[in-house]
Amino acid sequence: MKRLMLLIIVAHYMQFLYSQETPNVILIVVDDMRYDEWSGGGHSYLKTPNIDSLAIIGTKFNRAYHTVPLCSPNRASILTGQYPSRHGIIDNSARDQASFLLDLFPKELQKFGYKTGHVGKWHMGNSPEPRPGFDYWISFEGQGKVFDPVLFENGIKLKTNGYITDLLTDKSVDFIKRNKENPFFLYVAHKGIHPEARQNDDGTTDLSIPKEFIPANRHLGKYAHEIFERSPSYSPDAKADRDKPVIEAAFRLRNELLNEDPQWEKSMDLGVSEESIRKRSEMMLSIDESVGAIVKTLKEQKLFEHTIIIVTSDNGYFFGEHGFSLERRMPYEESIKSPLIVFAPTIKNQVPEVDGLTLSIDLSATILEFAKIPKSNTIQGLSLVPLISGKKLKIRDHAFIEYFSNEKPFPWTAQMDYRILITDQFKYLKWLRSENSELYDLKNDPFEQKNLINDSNRKSLIKKLHSKLRKEQLKAIGL
Repeated sequence: MKRLMLLIIVAHYMQFLYSQETPNVILIVVDDMRYDEWSGGGHSYLKTPNIDSLAIIGTKFNRAYHTVPLCSPNRASILTGQYPSRHGIIDNSARDQASFLLDLFPKELQKFGYKTGHVGKWHMGNSPEPRPGFDYWISFEGQGKVFDPVLFENGIKLKTNGYITDLLTDKSVDFIKRNKENPFFLYVAHKGIHPEARQNDDGTTDLSIPKEFIPANRHLGKYAHEIFERSPSYSPDAKADRDKPVIEAAFRLRNELLNEDPQWEKSMDLGVSEESIRKRSEMMLSIDESVGAIVKTLKEQKLFEHTIIIVTSDNGYFFGEHGFSLERRMPYEESIKSPLIVFAPTIKNQVPEVDGLTLSIDLSATILEFAKIPKSNTIQGLSLVPLISGKKLKIRDHAFIEYFSNEKPFPWTAQMDYRILITDQFKYLKWLRSENSELYDLKNDPFEQKNLINDSNRKSLIKKLHSKLRKEQLKAIGL
């Protein structure tokens, strides 16, 4: 009996110790959100006051990149700190079994007393069963539904009524309240701002479901008369840029398919209409409200000053730049660049903005360092804490990005595997299934309109970048 009482006392003491010294962490991932799709990021009319507020008191990363600009593999990269070629989730095909075997960093948090919760989109297999590493689990099949979705709560199917963002927000708030007495990690994976869609288990697209952006009813029409300020690389007639032969070939195939199948033409939204951008913006309003509700809850529970909040996305989206629309997996800035905001009240005098290169694989190492937990040897990412605290201006000299085109949601993007190396100034792109490469000077050509790969004055630079890219590919695999 005395031994039991002693164990109870020790357990309560450890819980008190964790609550005093160990910060809570909330990671918010917004589906398909562009790096500039919030008012503080440069959107020409969208207002996101709650996200902006976090950026003002936290750190905004100006050169954050997705390790891979695609939903399933990048979510796996975020949660493992590994490149796709290492963790094995290389596309959006359903991978139920593989997703149960991932080396997820929340497992490490659990070992050190954290309560862990997953709320929202999983998209690495459609099994309703909770994945290892999470004490609380609520998700849905595939892309889910915007209104009245069926949710999986700890493996049990729930029929719900309401708008998906609001439902996930309520579940997140409940998790915070239930776990306020101990350190917690909450992964909020919003379905928004992804369109209503269905992707088959083999990765192909179900064309019978219109790809519509559906705001909450209270926000519908908020931006009905707004006009988005288009990029210099915008192509209203959906034509490829000059000196991009791989893209030109893909677009020739795309045009053939659009002419043959009217369903494709209806789905593609070539040039990306003002209505699509407006409705995406209106969907973002509920996401911003969600951030506000989470912050309000933390303040009410007296947890705000002890909680790390990270806002990011899984991949970007094209608004007609370079002729693209739905093909958000392509290797240009609108797709591969990530919004990233970190509010870290445990760090005094946070740096307001960071220009150093970062990757989505860095989030796991960052969260573990905040939690004072050693980074496991399987994590390939680097902690962002030295950047946030101002101890370093950069943590890497270059960023490496990889993409595998195994699945075929868009037939014209098959065979378009690529690897990218980005430095402070240049971006080198190697298409793996052809002899073609591309080179851009991002400082002088931020919209990637001039391919310098055939510039005779750049031969030495290209050779150097290609050599670095090959070395990074081997490191990504784990060799």
